[in-house]
Amino acid sequence: MRISKFIVACTFLAGALGLAGVPVQASAGRDSVAEWDFGGHGKFRYLHTQIPGDSVLKTINGNRLQDLTMEFRLQAAARRGPWDFKADAQFITVHSDTLAGFRDFPGMIYPGADVINDDRRWFNLTRELHNEDKNATLLRLDRISVGFTGDKTVIRFGRQALSWGNGLLFTPMDILNPFDPASVDKEYKSGDDMLYGQYLFNNGNDLQATAVVRRDTVTGDVASDQSSLALKYHGFRGSVEYDFLLAQHYGETVAGLGMSADIGGAVWRGDLVWNDTGQGGVMSAVAGASYSWVTGGRNWTGFLEYFYNGFGQAGGDYSPAALAANPELLQRLARGELFNLGRHYLGASATLEVSPLFNLSPNVFINLSDPSALLQLVFTYDWKQDIQLLSALNIPVGPNGSEYGGIGTQTSGQYLSTGATVFAQLAWYF
Repeated sequence: MRISKFIVACTFLAGALGLAGVPVQASAGRDSVAEWDFGGHGKFRYLHTQIPGDSVLKTINGNRLQDLTMEFRLQAAARRGPWDFKADAQFITVHSDTLAGFRDFPGMIYPGADVINDDRRWFNLTRELHNEDKNATLLRLDRISVGFTGDKTVIRFGRQALSWGNGLLFTPMDILNPFDPASVDKEYKSGDDMLYGQYLFNNGNDLQATAVVRRDTVTGDVASDQSSLALKYHGFRGSVEYDFLLAQHYGETVAGLGMSADIGGAVWRGDLVWNDTGQGGVMSAVAGASYSWVTGGRNWTGFLEYFYNGFGQAGGDYSPAALAANPELLQRLARGELFNLGRHYLGASATLEVSPLFNLSPNVFINLSDPSALLQLVFTYDWKQDIQLLSALNIPVGPNGSEYGGIGTQTSGQYLSTGATVFAQLAWYF
């Protein structure tokens, strides 16, 4: 019922603004005719995960997990004068050892353990066609919004995505659906149902505001302590850009300060974020620098980041009992706001332009407290004008009991661990 009402509402608004039922035609500056744009992509993904002999995941499918995903995204956008309408529909089908295996571990937080759903979102715009054993197929709207863009104002209502903060790998200020730092495909983040506004001041500074409405996953009702209301001021002072964030997020106050500046040819950036959890204040921070250069006639870019996760486990104890005693961390892991268990991290990345069509990116994510690390090598190849091949090799390094080596379980001698993973994706754009 929710999905039909929301689509009807957005369609009504688009029609009232003259964006629906209009012939496809370029307006050449004429506000009386809407400009339409259609596109999309198809992506086929394969993920192979090697399972060590002492991993609890070995009970799922032996010494390996194989996950196949096919996703089609259809995009439509229209503009008429200051008004615009956007909609992205997804068709997703999955054949996954991981999905099947974790059906026996309800509530387990693990990538690929469940298919995307709208249980928390205001509107249920996802329809599961099939979800059983290794297979799942669904249709969903990942974007649908109506917006107004004036000389100094932007207002948009509907399902959309928003990214805040200055971190490149670790993003404590990006409190709305951030990416996993180790994600390979970061082309689209999942949308949220929100009202968004922006005001541009004469000096170039701007004020952004958003209200994200969510539901309680237990009752299914819209709840203020599950929703978010946030303001972010972005300004300039000389060569320095700065951000101020103030939010009420899942019933907690969040305040943040971010800065970036060009110093010595490198871009230095960082965020400081404070959460009032009701049990006391928690501080998180990210700081780093990025730099571009030419060596051997080839273009390079690289950056280094330090991340302090105030919600992480002190001392590197990731036993089930220790994690259970840190509900603030577990809540954020479950909501997809955090992806790391420890306190101190170092991330490094470099991109080599081997050719105009081929990029090579080695990345490393180091838990400084364990120590353990994830080594990642990403390949991007623009095979044809509209076809891209994206692949990655991930190798976790560390002793048993460490984050990347494998955290302990309630079974002695068994760990929640994986070996090397291989990711491959073929994308076709149209």
